[in-house]
Order: sequence, then C-alpha cells, then structure tokens
Amino acid sequence: MSDIILKIDNVQKSFGGLKALQDLNLEIEAGKVHAIIGPNGAGKSTMLNVCIGQLAPDSGTVTFHGENMIGKAPHEINQAGISRVFQTPEIFPELSLLQNVMIPALAKREGAFKMNIFRSLSNESDVEGEAYSVLEDIGLMKQLHTHAGSLSRGDKRRLELAMCLVQHPKLLLLDEPTAGMSRHDTNKTIELLKKIKEGGMTKIIIEHDMHVVFSVADHISVLAQGTIIASGTPDEIRGNPKVQEAYLGGAHL
Repeated sequence: MSDIILKIDNVQKSFGGLKALQDLNLEIEAGKVHAIIGPNGAGKSTMLNVCIGQLAPDSGTVTFHGENMIGKAPHEINQAGISRVFQTPEIFPELSLLQNVMIPALAKREGAFKMNIFRSLSNESDVEGEAYSVLEDIGLMKQLHTHAGSLSRGDKRRLELAMCLVQHPKLLLLDEPTAGMSRHDTNKTIELLKKIKEGGMTKIIIEHDMHVVFSVADHISVLAQGTIIASGTPDEIRGNPKVQEAYLGGAHL
C-alpha cells in the first residue's frame, strides 16, 4: 500500500453563493510530484489555501501525516512540515538574498518570528551556512548580498522557493511556480524542480503550463468546478477525452 502523506476528504468551501470546492477528495503519495491542473476558477488556489490554514472549509478534513490540519493556524501547519510558494513572490525586498533565506530558517527553528530576529542574523553561523547551501543549489549564490527587490521575476520565484526549502518541509506546495516567466526562466525552473525531485520531497504543483506539468509530474489530478474529475499518470491524463473536453474544450493536451 502506498504511503499517503496528505488526504483531503469531502472538503466544501463556498463564497456566498459560489461553490469553490465541492466534495473535494484527493490523496497525495509521499515522495511524489502531484500536479493539479484545471481551468481558471476551478478552485485550485482555494484548495491550497485550505491546506495551509489561510481558509477554513465549510466542512471536510485535511489530514497530514495522520493529523487533521483543520482549525490549526498557518504557522502551526508550517511547523508541521508544509510550505507553500505563492503565485506572487512573498519575499523581503529590502533585505539581501542571504537574509531572506536565513529568516524562515530561524523562524522554523524557533517556532515563530521574534522581535530581535534581524539583529540575530549575524550571530547564526549554522543557519547562515545552510542558507549558503540552499542558494547554491538554486543557482543564486552570485547574488548573495543583492537586495531581493532588484531581482527578476524568475529569480524572485526561485528565492521564495529557497526560503521554503531551507525549512526542510515534508510537503511543498507550489502555486503556479512559472507564472509570468520567460521560456528560458521556465526551463531553468523545470530543471530545478527535477533536481529537488531527486531528493524525494513530496510536492503539489498547480500549473497552467502543460510543458512544466508533463516534465515533472508523477501523477496529475484535474480539478473542474471545485471537484476532481480525473486523476492518473501523465499519459493517462493526456489521452483522457473527459479531461480534454473540460480543460481544453476538446483540444489534445
């Protein structure tokens, strides 16, 4: 039997009269890259927001390593081992890349941000060494002391990914990691995701770029109108007429 790290059971979420998620059921296998695809408005980002505690579902459960995450605060879910890369990079633009990566590492270790965290950065050689290593892995070592706000969009996305990776999450959620990138930056990100994949970290990727999806995913689920309409290997999804109709109006993936 496969090791299921995350299980979403019968999750419902409405905004007024709009049903964003309807009887959503999903299982994520440990160590795999699971892509979630679907048209705009399908409920993909809402699903991630429920998983990280930013939104409370109307009903249903989200179980991570056998523990229900519903009702927990976002920082508690992060401490449990779930990190998310957002559609718009969540970075500290006035700080250097090194400082950006050190801060979440310290917060993970201490359990929360502290008032003196910025002052403490210079006294944390072990955390600094770990930040160096992660920045080297994602190819940003040459910009170590650059202010994060001056980076290109692609590099900002990679920096935010580094800020997640330094926390050693058990589950990494990526919300459109290549959105707005050039093809060159997208290809660099694909290679980076493949490199991370070799380490065995479980990942959920929401992505509209099918080139990215079919390059990195082990399993794909299709979300439409708040519910999963198909799930399978990339080859199974590529040839599924139901998916082609719902996602691309009948066009081939």
